[in-house]
Amino acid sequence: MRFSIERATLLKAVAQAQSVVERRNTIPILANVLIEAADAGVSFRATDLDIEVVDKAEAQVERTGATTVSAVMLHEIVRKLPDGALVTLTDDAVSGRLQIQAGRSSFSLATLPREDFPVMASSEYMTGFKAPASVLRRLFEKAKFAISTEETRYYLNGVYMHTAQGEEGPALRCVATDGHRLARIDAPLPEGAAGMPGVIVPRKTVNELRKLLDEGEAEIEVSVSETKVRFSNATLTLTSKVIDGTFPDYSRVIPTGNTRRLEVDAQAFAKAVDRVATVSSERSRAVKLAIEEDRLVLSVNAPDSGAAEEELIVAYADERLEIGFNAKYLLEIAGQVDRENAVFLFNSAGDPTLMREGNDTSAVYVVMPMRV
Repeated sequence: MRFSIERATLLKAVAQAQSVVERRNTIPILANVLIEAADAGVSFRATDLDIEVVDKAEAQVERTGATTVSAVMLHEIVRKLPDGALVTLTDDAVSGRLQIQAGRSSFSLATLPREDFPVMASSEYMTGFKAPASVLRRLFEKAKFAISTEETRYYLNGVYMHTAQGEEGPALRCVATDGHRLARIDAPLPEGAAGMPGVIVPRKTVNELRKLLDEGEAEIEVSVSETKVRFSNATLTLTSKVIDGTFPDYSRVIPTGNTRRLEVDAQAFAKAVDRVATVSSERSRAVKLAIEEDRLVLSVNAPDSGAAEEELIVAYADERLEIGFNAKYLLEIAGQVDRENAVFLFNSAGDPTLMREGNDTSAVYVVMPMRV
């Protein structure tokens, strides 16, 4: 195998591959990237047995073939090469080495046979549809902050992607929750997605997906089965196992009777929360909201370190309410707001609070209060 490839193209492909590879594993081949050179170009494949990523790149192929080499080592070498370099990779099957040459630099890396590399078994996908990258990016990016990190409740360690009846009609919906906060994001149902099985996309996959979805406005092909999900564009394919579990009935925790409505500038609110939380003890980070007509006072009282208070002008026309929240949760939820204003809907100091982005009902957030 021998081919030449531009450094920037190679770096992009290898960066995607090495991020999937687990740093600590007991199977040496899983630390490697499978490089396959064919007449049509070169593909780079990496897997941790739960996720598989395949990146196709253009290259001048002199000799077809395949080998596997350390993904992290290859990435480090390519990253340190000068911009604009032309990189030539040559596999010597006899010596079991991959030669890398760029200008006056040359490297020789140990390889492992391609036959040992595990390829994720293909799956019969029940549903397939296409959606713009921007739509999928919004669904996953806005939901992922609420993914649980508690390993015992493994079925909450991902984003639940499914079809639902939204307020604007049939929707493709992503939901994540950790029991303290919840995010529910809707997008119009793409053609071909009806009847899709609901799947829980793992946290690591959601993070890897971001690189694929940052590719501007390209159409992303999504294929779903009960055990796997696949996202692909013209050059990159990400296949992942889904979490084997049942996502809880989240609709029961989304309050419907919250009538006390507070509207506030989202950026000003987030900055005020951040400022007053500076003095709170890291363990609880509780912020008290005292709300009365057109006025919100945020305060923190930490006996061991100090106190802080800040006042904001808001739109509120209900009876006075005092309620406490974890500052981190408030900041994360306020950080999701793309519009100017955030709308909070309260019931009482002990009930879950609902948050929306202005009048947009396609994104709904729920946060549990805490005693202050």
